[in-house]
Amino acid sequence: MTKIAILGYGNLGRGVECAVKNSPDMELVAVFTRRDPSTVKIQTAGVPVVHADDAEKWVGKVDLLIICGGSATDLPVLTPKFAKLFNVIDSFDTHARIPEHFANVDAAAKAAGNIAMISVGWDPGLFSLNRVYAESILANGKDYTFWGKGVSQGHSDAVRRIEGVKNAKQYTCPVEAALEAVRSGKNPDLTTREKHTREVFVVAKEGADLAKIENEIKTMPNYFSDYDTTVHFIDEEEFNKNHSGLAHGGFVIRSGSTGWNNEHNHIIEYSLKLDSNPEFTTSVLVAYARAALRMKAEGVTGCKTVLDVPPAYLSALSDEELRAHCL
Repeated sequence: MTKIAILGYGNLGRGVECAVKNSPDMELVAVFTRRDPSTVKIQTAGVPVVHADDAEKWVGKVDLLIICGGSATDLPVLTPKFAKLFNVIDSFDTHARIPEHFANVDAAAKAAGNIAMISVGWDPGLFSLNRVYAESILANGKDYTFWGKGVSQGHSDAVRRIEGVKNAKQYTCPVEAALEAVRSGKNPDLTTREKHTREVFVVAKEGADLAKIENEIKTMPNYFSDYDTTVHFIDEEEFNKNHSGLAHGGFVIRSGSTGWNNEHNHIIEYSLKLDSNPEFTTSVLVAYARAALRMKAEGVTGCKTVLDVPPAYLSALSDEELRAHCL
């Protein structure tokens, strides 16, 4: 049995707990938290909740640590820190900062002789794989990625970090006209702003400067500055009634052509429709945790991404079973 520990017990941490429960080759051995452990109640009986400051005492008792935190401020600090102690995996999703995050985690993991895997989820993650597959197959073509309509956990977390924000939920919405133009094979040139809009619902703290909060949201680099963003300020009752869900999804599309004169057109489309963004994301994390440990067993150390993993390493099935049932 693979011994899994979780760092952070919010939506992602709870999702990991469920995914581990549904994985017959894994067991949860500890949950690390930066909160008072006595205030954190988990569902798995007999598993201790431990303060993150005491995580070092668990070195040698954990095969892999799944780090559950926000990409804005948590993961850039936590993943390199804990890669010095454990094999780790995270879901860092700020695309523009992945090279920087990779370099920091790679240095920490290699120095400790551990393996780390970053940016695991569905985008980055599964969508990244499909972009590579499609581009490799249709060399003459264009890639398009659309997200939503759905809740972005990372963007919602980034808004909640703003001073004066009590709670927030951010929805990413594809522009339907742009999506239809891509599916029809028109190969349009689309800017970031032409493909998506963003809608944010904010519960502000009493006395907060609403204009300042709105401006800080709309000008936030890597998250909102490149999009048409609408900010709604609502009360807590409306937020709890209408914005408690975590559904999401999206599409990766490549439009390309083949033939001596590129006379034949093709569309490759991969889509996801998710009832629970965090539970799906953490199911991906757990599958890649299995893969990471298989790579570690082969002597691999340092930082890796989903692009480095053989597909067979994700499955609990044997190679023979995969060839018989999936090939």
